[in-house]
Parts: sequence; structure tokens; C-alpha cells
Amino acid sequence: RKLKSAACRACRQYLLHLAHDNVDFRLPVQTVNFQFTQTFVLILTSRSAFELWGHGTTTDELRMSLLEYPAENMAPYLQQNSTYKINVYTFNKTLVFKDSIEKIDALDFLPFKGTVNLKAPEHIFCLLEDYGSDPYEIPEEPFHMYFGRWIADGQRELIRSYSVKKRHFIGNTSMDAGLSFIMANHAKVKADDLVYDPFVGTGSLLVACSRFGAYVCGTDIDYNTIHGVGKASRKNQKWRGPDENIRANLRQYGTESLYVDVMVSDASKTVWRKTAQFDAIVTDPPYGIRESTRRTGSHKDIIKPPEDFSGESHIPVSMAYHLSDIFADLLNFAAHHLVLGGRLIYWLPIYRPEYCEEMVPLHPCLTLISNCEQTLSSHTSRRLITMEKTKEPEESDGLAHLADPRFTPYHGHNSFREKYFCGLTKKNGKDSKATPGNKD
Repeated sequence: RKLKSAACRACRQYLLHLAHDNVDFRLPVQTVNFQFTQTFVLILTSRSAFELWGHGTTTDELRMSLLEYPAENMAPYLQQNSTYKINVYTFNKTLVFKDSIEKIDALDFLPFKGTVNLKAPEHIFCLLEDYGSDPYEIPEEPFHMYFGRWIADGQRELIRSYSVKKRHFIGNTSMDAGLSFIMANHAKVKADDLVYDPFVGTGSLLVACSRFGAYVCGTDIDYNTIHGVGKASRKNQKWRGPDENIRANLRQYGTESLYVDVMVSDASKTVWRKTAQFDAIVTDPPYGIRESTRRTGSHKDIIKPPEDFSGESHIPVSMAYHLSDIFADLLNFAAHHLVLGGRLIYWLPIYRPEYCEEMVPLHPCLTLISNCEQTLSSHTSRRLITMEKTKEPEESDGLAHLADPRFTPYHGHNSFREKYFCGLTKKNGKDSKATPGNKD
């Protein structure tokens, strides 16, 4: 038992101070890339990281824990010729300055030999106190206390610097910067990867993936968006400018060299050779709410023009592209075009009253890694689906839905648009009854 206790004390432990947003995404993000050699571990899930020296539920427990921490691990940061400072962080409670000083003074049993420097210290130490999460029931004493050495802050400034509001080229459905980085993290995007978005839109996901050194490319059925022409999405701007396009967005953030290209293409009719070339497919398919779900084709018989036809370029007509077909095509495409171990990340819209796990599309070649919910309203949400390619496709996979009902497309997704607006209508009806207007 003594040997086991000594071994545990010798192991270095780390504490992450997590941001309190997108909580449902924390575990998958940490599990995906918890390696300090990768710069994006702490982008969104953590505010700061600490080397934990001790912890406890009382001041006595904290003291005993700190005294048991190996002195050789402390020594490099407590030298006489070094400078340091101690910060006090509290969660769900605000301390007055006097109380903070008293808590710092209570740590005088630690063998600090250096000089205090509040402006530019070489080493920063932190006392973190947890007072729970209920703002109406704040205890006098903390539930738990932690003390350790500050290692690094997260890269949450990326959310501000990559904000869609500051971006050169945007559209009505441009993905939020924070969520774009989360998707890149789930995809395990790294330098020299090749990442593809089949519903690229204005390229928000390409911007996020290129931030981590990946080469990026995409397709979209919308000619105007791909070429950056037509009506602008910004207020007080009628038409898009001459340099509003996806390439300009990557140029804005210094990653234009990682831009492969984008092109107009229908996701239901792939233009790629059937080889595994992508390390990740990261995308946000249209749901039929702010962007229509369309594919090329017609219910009418189309007469093929003669071979010597030399008229103007043909612009194909479009028809409805049902959500169940979108997801079936997307998973099938990923199975054929991802490398083994490559990941597919996409959003799945859900009508919450009817949700069950059987609604999540599956494929014999893809393993479901995580399923995280982002609530949009009382009746709708979208789920970030992370899948990994674990085997190469075989001919029998095309008939997998006959042998296993799990691989059968769920057609209930096709009515998401109707259910979405039906929920809004009911909500607006309740609001109008609650606040009746004035009678004439």
C-alpha cells in the first residue's frame, strides 16, 4: 500500500479550468485530442491548465495534500533567484480583496524562496475554490479546493479573432467560429491533413481546419456562394464585393497556401474518383430552414442534346433532396473516400419530442464515436455526430440494411422542416394568447 501511495504521489496530475459553454461537447473534445503536444487541446474546452500539487475539501486536507507532494517536483519553481505570484480563483462566489490575501497568507507553510512579482513573475501559482453551481445557495466554505502551478491559458481568443462578424465573406448560415473549431477538434484535424466539406457554403469549416495546418477543399450546389456573387448577407450591403469568396477568408487568416479549391457540385452525384483520399470530412448539411435542400434532377423526362450541340452552357434544374437521402449519401461517400481512421463530422437536426438513438444514421464501415446535442429551441436541436472509418467498404455493404435494420435510412428526418415551423407556430400562438393586443 505504501509503494502504491508513493507511486501515485510521483505521478503528475493536471487540472483543467473548463469554460461553461457547449458543455455537452467537453468529454468528446478532451478524449479526442488530449495531448499537450497538439496546440489545440485547450482551444475551447479549457480556460486554463494547471499542474496540480494538492487538493482537499477543507483547508487541513489541502495542507496535508500539499505537504505530501514530492519536494523534488516543487523545487525547480521555488528557487531563491526566481519570481512568483499567487492568484485566487473562486467559482460561484466573489471574494473581497482582504479574504483573498488571507487565503494566500495561509499558504505560508510552502517553501517559497523567491521574490513576489505581481506584474511579470516567472512562475504563477493558483488557489482554486469551488462553491458549487447554484447561485442561490452559495456555501460559506468551498466544496473543494485545489492548488497548483499555472501552465497555460486556453486559446479562447480564437473565438473572438475568428468571429463571423469580422470575417470578409459570410452567408446566412455561416458556422459560428467556436463550433467550427469544436468540429475540427472532433475530426482530429492536424497539419498536412486533407479535409473536405461537401456542403461548403461560405467556408467557415475550411477556415477552422486550415487554422490547424490542414489542406482544405469543398463543394456546394449553390453557384452564387461558390463564386461569391449575388446579394450580400450583411446589413446595409446590397451586393457582394469583387473579392468576397472563400479564398479571401483563408487569406484573411494567413492560411491561403492551404486552400486547395472549391467547386460547384451536387453532393448526390459525386465527382470524385472512388479512392480514399480524405483524412476528414467536416460538414453542416442544409436542413431546409434557412437554406433549401436541393439536388440536380427533374421528375420530367430530359432529352439529351445531340453531340454536336453548341448552344449555351446547360444549367440543370433542381429537385428536392430529402434529409434521409442527404445523410445516406454522406455516410456512403465517407465510407468510400475517407482513409482508414479518418473521421466524418456532421450536424444532424432533431425534433426533440421524437428523438431516439435509432434516428442517428449508421454505416457498416463507420463507427459512431460521439453524439453531442446543441439545443436550438424547446422542440428542436441539432446533434454533432462524430464517426470514424474502421473498415473498407465491401459489395455486401450495399445490402446491409436488409440484414440489419440499424442501417436502414430513417425517413422521419424528411419532415423536420414541417415539425420545425409547426413548433414555431404553436409557440407564437401561445405568446399571442399570453399577451393579447389592444382591442380597436
